[in-house]
Amino acid sequence: MRRGSFFYWQWRAPRSEDFGLLGLLVRFVVNVAALWIAQALVRGFDIHGAGALIFGAVIFGVINAFIRPVVAMFSCLLTALTLGLFTLIINTAMLGLTAWIAGKFSLAFRVDGFIAAFLGALIISLVSTILSKWATTNILRPSKRPQDLW
Repeated sequence: MRRGSFFYWQWRAPRSEDFGLLGLLVRFVVNVAALWIAQALVRGFDIHGAGALIFGAVIFGVINAFIRPVVAMFSCLLTALTLGLFTLIINTAMLGLTAWIAGKFSLAFRVDGFIAAFLGALIISLVSTILSKWATTNILRPSKRPQDLW
């Protein structure tokens, strides 16, 4: 559409800042913060110790990078039919899978049941969306202030 109209959308290629070491570190810190906040708020979702939190965030990041896209691709029709709500079920399954894998490594990362996983995934999604948006505008792509242009 034209710029003067009500709706304007333009596809842009991903920026190189998103794929560098800083981008990876920012996504990791966002995952750690989101997991920590979720386990603090949801009864039945427990992470005991910094090691379990850090390694759980690594497992969660790897699952979301490699397994979640495949699951999302195969459930695309179901996600469309539910107007995107099935994405919450996918996020719940990825958190449950993270807890299961963490248990295989004897980490103190535990999710008790579907409701705890669902609420934890919901909080993780909200917190990571907010923190990622903040980090993108303030860390990865800081806006240029007028005094910086001179």
